[in-house]
Amino acid sequence: MASLRCFVGSGRRAVSAALRRQFHKTPAASAQVTVRDALNQAMDEELERDERVFLLGEEVAQYDGAYKVSRGLWKKYGDNRIIDTPITEMGFAGIAVGAAMAGLRPICEFMTFNFSMQAIDQVINSAAKTYYMSAGLQSVPIVFRGPNGASAGVAAQHSQCFAAWYAHCPGLKVVSPWNAEDARGLLKAAIRDDNPVVFLENELMYGVSFEMSEEAQSIDFTIPIGKAKVERQGDHITLVSHSRYVSHCLDAAVVLAKEGIECEVINLRSIRPLDMEAVESSVMKTNHLVTVEGGWPQFGVGAEICARIMEGPAFNYLDAPAVRVTGADIPMPYAKILEDNSIPQIKDIIFTVKKTLNV
Repeated sequence: MASLRCFVGSGRRAVSAALRRQFHKTPAASAQVTVRDALNQAMDEELERDERVFLLGEEVAQYDGAYKVSRGLWKKYGDNRIIDTPITEMGFAGIAVGAAMAGLRPICEFMTFNFSMQAIDQVINSAAKTYYMSAGLQSVPIVFRGPNGASAGVAAQHSQCFAAWYAHCPGLKVVSPWNAEDARGLLKAAIRDDNPVVFLENELMYGVSFEMSEEAQSIDFTIPIGKAKVERQGDHITLVSHSRYVSHCLDAAVVLAKEGIECEVINLRSIRPLDMEAVESSVMKTNHLVTVEGGWPQFGVGAEICARIMEGPAFNYLDAPAVRVTGADIPMPYAKILEDNSIPQIKDIIFTVKKTLNV
């Protein structure tokens, strides 16, 4: 009996010691997520969160989307919330704008933003201007989303970047995600926003995987529209870009670092509003600026950034002129070798950085 009490007592002491023990906490779990899946997750979660949200566009339902971004959503939410439309951009964009005015929160997918030109009157005159023209009485909470910019081998009519086109217009918010975290956080923020948002994806980025933190995987995770992110710290020169060309800037920075040149890379994320505070702070540190984009040079995103640097406090910190790396000022050729020479390459960024630094 005495031995039994001793055994029980030692067991209690062992349990007590175990409860007091400070167990090692494992680091937050990250996951590899493609940009396509990040967009799909964001729409799925927002559709589930708010019954006013619905998706419409060409092939978004039964075919799971031309790029499979809406994969599985029609089976889960049905015909009333995932709606296949005819090839009538002006028509279904108008339906979406009207639905937004009536209190719903539509996601209007363009199979490519090149086709949004068919609906640009609805995007600009109906969606962007209504809140102002109604003296703030009528909001238009709508997201226009789809692939933007050059893809591969689809020639002049399917290879344009619309960042500058839509960012030119007051009343719109324009975002341009780069990685999976951007895509997920910005799309959720755009769907919840009470203003019309143009959401510019990139077809060549859909299948690219990125590490996504546990925080970014949270159902409540959003990224504020209008805030850029410093993707790489550096002291010698600032590289500012958006969408796919952030990757090019980071790759160029790795090469240049081996030669002793440290580039600070800024991912704009948002084109309108533009986070000039982040750009100016970086330029004041590095004293040099190169902007990189896939669009045409005239009146582009880089041109706007350079103009604002000229007009703002960072101008006096520049040790050399700000320089743009852009797409060529021509309609996109079909031939691959000509196409490659019509959009920025990593070597173009490296060359421009060295020229700016005079090395």
